[in-house]
Amino acid sequence: MSDELTSGLRELAAEGETLPALSGAEIRGRAVRRRRRRRTTVAVAGASAAVALALVVAVNLGGGHTEQRPSPAASPTGTPSLPATPDATVDLSRRVISVAGRELPLSSGSVWAPTGTGRMMVIAKEPAKVLPASEAGFKDAYDLKVPWVIEFSASDGTANYIAGLAYDEKAPGNYDRTTGWIGLRTGDAKWLYAHLQLGSLIDIEGTAPSAVPTDTAGSGGGAGGSTG
Repeated sequence: MSDELTSGLRELAAEGETLPALSGAEIRGRAVRRRRRRRTTVAVAGASAAVALALVVAVNLGGGHTEQRPSPAASPTGTPSLPATPDATVDLSRRVISVAGRELPLSSGSVWAPTGTGRMMVIAKEPAKVLPASEAGFKDAYDLKVPWVIEFSASDGTANYIAGLAYDEKAPGNYDRTTGWIGLRTGDAKWLYAHLQLGSLIDIEGTAPSAVPTDTAGSGGGAGGSTG
C-alpha cells in the first residue's frame, strides 16, 4: 500500500515539473488512470483496515499469541464426609440422656458392671422384654419383665439396651443399679421409644459415679437411698 502511494506521488510531482503539450485525449486518459489509482488505493486501505479489525477481535476472543490469564482454581468436587450427629447422647457422669432438647434422668451399670461407652446404633425395639435375673441386677433367681425396650449395638457387635426401670422409678438420675443396661423412668422410656427409630445413633460418654446405695443389690424392692 505504501509503495503504490509513493509511486503515485512521484508521478504527480514529475508531471508538475514538466508540462508537456498534450492533446485532449491524452489528458482525459491520464485523468482516468489517476481516478483508478485513487480507487485502488482506497480499496486497499479499506481491506487492510478490515484485516486489522478482524485480528483485534480474534485476539480479544482468545486467539493469537497473547498472554494467557491463569484460570481460577477449580472448586472442590465434593465436601469431606463428616461424622453423623447422634440422635441421643448419654452422659453417665451426670446420669442423663439428651434427646431433642430434653434431658431424661437415667440409671446405668454399677461400678461392678459398668455401661459400655462409644457410638451405638438402634437395631431393635420391643414394647416389653423379659430379662433374666442376672441381667436385671438381682441376686434372686427370677426373671423380670421391663417395658419399652430399645436395643442398640456398638461397631464391635456388642449389644445393650435402654428400657423402663419400672421396679425402681427412684433410681434414674439418683443412683446406678443395672448390670450395664440403661434404665429410665417408665414414662420417659415410653417417650424415647417413640422418638428413636431403627438406625438412630446413640453416643454414650463418661463413667458412672463410684458411690452406690448399699441396699440396691438386694431384692427388687425400692432403693434405700441416693447419691445424686
